Amino acid sequence: MAKYIFITGGVLSSLGKGVTSASIATLLKHSGLNVTMLKIDPYLNVDPGTMSPFEHGEVFVTEDGGETDLDIGNYERFLNESISKKNNFTTGQIYLSVIEKERKGDYLGKTVQIIPHITNEIKDRIYDIGKDFDIVLIELGGTVGDIEGLPYMEAIRQIRQEVGSKNAMFVHVTLVPYIKAAGELKTKPTQHSVQELRRIGITPQMLICRSEASLPKSLKRKLANSCDIDYHSVIEATDAKTIYKVPINFLKQNILTSISEHLHLGELNPDMSQWNELVKKIVEPADEVKIAFVGKYVTHKESYKSLIEALIHSGAWLDTRVNIEWIDSEDLESKPELMEKLEEVDGILVAGGFGQRGVAGKLKAIQFARESKTPYLGICLGMQTAVIEFARNVLGIKDAESQEFDPDTKEPIIYLIDEFIDASGQKQLRTHTTPLGGTMRLGGYECLVKEGTKLYDAYQTDKVIERHRHRYEMNNAYADRLEEAGMIISGRSAEGLVEAVELKDHPWFVAVQFHPEFTNRLQNPNKIIKKFVEKSLEFKK
Repeated sequence: MAKYIFITGGVLSSLGKGVTSASIATLLKHSGLNVTMLKIDPYLNVDPGTMSPFEHGEVFVTEDGGETDLDIGNYERFLNESISKKNNFTTGQIYLSVIEKERKGDYLGKTVQIIPHITNEIKDRIYDIGKDFDIVLIELGGTVGDIEGLPYMEAIRQIRQEVGSKNAMFVHVTLVPYIKAAGELKTKPTQHSVQELRRIGITPQMLICRSEASLPKSLKRKLANSCDIDYHSVIEATDAKTIYKVPINFLKQNILTSISEHLHLGELNPDMSQWNELVKKIVEPADEVKIAFVGKYVTHKESYKSLIEALIHSGAWLDTRVNIEWIDSEDLESKPELMEKLEEVDGILVAGGFGQRGVAGKLKAIQFARESKTPYLGICLGMQTAVIEFARNVLGIKDAESQEFDPDTKEPIIYLIDEFIDASGQKQLRTHTTPLGGTMRLGGYECLVKEGTKLYDAYQTDKVIERHRHRYEMNNAYADRLEEAGMIISGRSAEGLVEAVELKDHPWFVAVQFHPEFTNRLQNPNKIIKKFVEKSLEFKK
């Protein structure tokens, strides 16, 4: 039987439940246990796929084609393994499933209610995740007391009752604010948050206290007494220089001793030697490099969470700090002075995105990278715009365009294919009027790498699996003309779709249709991103 650790949050959001959950999971995994994680999102959207990056941040894509919460990306980066789309579900999915069952008559005419039907659906999904694992960590989104979270609170309360106290524990992440005027830390918000949990029927066995300052022993004793928690189960979580330091900070406070006592796991001794070494190189690297990050959502950096982390990880493996020069592609269109920033960087990265806004700025950045011989990495839309820029300015096809921006273009160098095979092997149809949700190439697809290319030099293999999230493709009708002019198609899918392009007469100019950041981990950085940082470092020197 799997053992369950439920992580809830109190007082306010953005306390770091995801990093807390991933840190505990990392310590347990490095102790030799088979661990997985689950994120529950209380919003009614079926998935975050059609939510604005400004609203939700990044949409993370799993290997099996799920559009999930960005915390799943954190889980994969910490655990160094792929996680299924089943490991993230929303209230929208729960209600949709229950309503579909009711329509089919699965409830035999009974009145469908929150308890037991919604709570049973939640429990079934949690138990299903735990089938093949020793430990399942479940992070419940939102804050204790939120009305949308109440069915989940009831479900996890029932699970602890069903599996027994030795097989489930509750960890509560809460805020201990420092009041500058009074010059002291305050415990009352945490006390009230725990009281709210108890009112629901849940008593936490551990507190993770987010605070700007270290907690005095007297304050920890006060929290332990007032919240009925063991003293050594009150763990402080002060701000760290990098999120990857959090597991190490927890380990120093003997967090595993408390978890082991509650779940009867025996002695746990995680091997964190490699992790420690990488964290040291993130905090105090020997070198540094400056990368221009050109995107249309740069005012909301959570939109590029995986890509930012990928640059940090690659830097750690190269003992280099990656300094990001944020450039809004829309500003680049109207503010020529921003072009001067591109002259000061060691590499240029054009990120993915949807829609025409900011595309002209991306084209200007790409042209600069091509002409100045600055190392360039284009991702998804960053590849499509690289092809458009080359077609316009090298091939002389002035009307070269994407059908995403102009469905009636006479030169559809980027176009919408009518049908394709999805990650599960099923044929999908899509047109310009198809609903946006669920009509993209999603998940892991094979990329066949051409030998002798920069792409092959990075991957050192002729076949890789990378994750996709897009609707439009490069039009193969233009392939011969592009290659004759010096653009190499260095990667294709098994079906012949263009996966990667690069420039023949350029030190390092590579653009990929997939999202390499989604397969990147701290202990296993993505090879094409690492190579880009490496080439930028060479360019600097």
